[in-house]
Amino acid sequence: MDFTLTDDQRMIQETASSFVKKDSPVERMRALRDDPTGWDRNVWKQMGELGWLGLAMPEAAGGFGGTMIDVSLLLEQFGTTLVPEPYVPLIILGGMAVRHAGSDAQVRELLGPMIEGDTSLALAWAERQSRYDAFDVATTAEKRGDAYVLRGEKVWALNGHAADHLIVSARTGGGRRDRDGVSLFVVPKEAKGLGVQSVRTMDGGRAARVTLDGVEATLLGDEGASADVLELVLDKAAAASCAEGLGVVAGVLRMAVEYLKTRKQFGVPIGVFQALQHRAVDMFVQVELMKGTSILANARVEDPDADARKRAVSAAKAQLTSGGFFVVAQGTQLHGGVGVTDEHDISLYFKRLRTLAALYGDEQHHVDRFMSLPSFTAGVS
Repeated sequence: MDFTLTDDQRMIQETASSFVKKDSPVERMRALRDDPTGWDRNVWKQMGELGWLGLAMPEAAGGFGGTMIDVSLLLEQFGTTLVPEPYVPLIILGGMAVRHAGSDAQVRELLGPMIEGDTSLALAWAERQSRYDAFDVATTAEKRGDAYVLRGEKVWALNGHAADHLIVSARTGGGRRDRDGVSLFVVPKEAKGLGVQSVRTMDGGRAARVTLDGVEATLLGDEGASADVLELVLDKAAAASCAEGLGVVAGVLRMAVEYLKTRKQFGVPIGVFQALQHRAVDMFVQVELMKGTSILANARVEDPDADARKRAVSAAKAQLTSGGFFVVAQGTQLHGGVGVTDEHDISLYFKRLRTLAALYGDEQHHVDRFMSLPSFTAGVS
């Protein structure tokens, strides 16, 4: 595999690195935690002008037709300063659901304004009982004439509180846990019968509890054919979270090494103590492991071989949890008591990493999925 970046990819990486350092330091994320939206629409518009919102979107909708590797380079930089704009919920979850399930007209209508930075989307798929099973859908959709009427509840819809349109999964057929019969629908924020309650997330972000009481909605794509799309979109979000998480742990490692160089005990920097040097090296090793699995996941997530995609994504997500937690825990410990206070930035990195680890399938979920794949179970009686 060739890991050499193209000129365009280097430009994405360098521009994003400059942006996070100059325009989006950690202080901006800290200040936006108490904002009702939790992110800045002006900055979102700026991202649209930079072309970042259309990196992996089709050219027909105004995008650049790039890959998830392109997106991962951007998200890695976002992770280094905890950029609060919900790129993954809007672009990867909401946007990719429209891209893969919608008609040509729906793709142009919904993705065009989002790519420009004028609107935002959210995917409401999780329910109280569903855990990480996207096919455990109790929300129902009843067809009435040319429209559908939705009834049910969704939880932890990332950016659901601020979205102009919700992409909602609902059942049009089959049993509650059947893959068949899961459909996606477009619900505008002003729809009658739609209830949206903003809730805080552990990392200082926002999500929504969504209630649907006889809400009229528009079918996205074909009825009962959204199971594969949901699975693909959630895998793309998991791969994207690994890229962002890589940036998070890289930021923690950088802070920890800097602290070892400047914090003094017994008249010398604590970094001269070999035991602490060893801990920093162990952190570096885990960061490198996360880098490798993240690259593979984002390269394979668009592979037409679903098993190859799942293997790569699940391996990366498991490494994000185990290796990522090791890095942020060690980084916190190396900072001593101040590391567990809200006043120190490292605590924000800790919370963000733990949130990313839980989203789109935790470690146990992905280990179980990896073990269920044919390449792992072959020859096992």
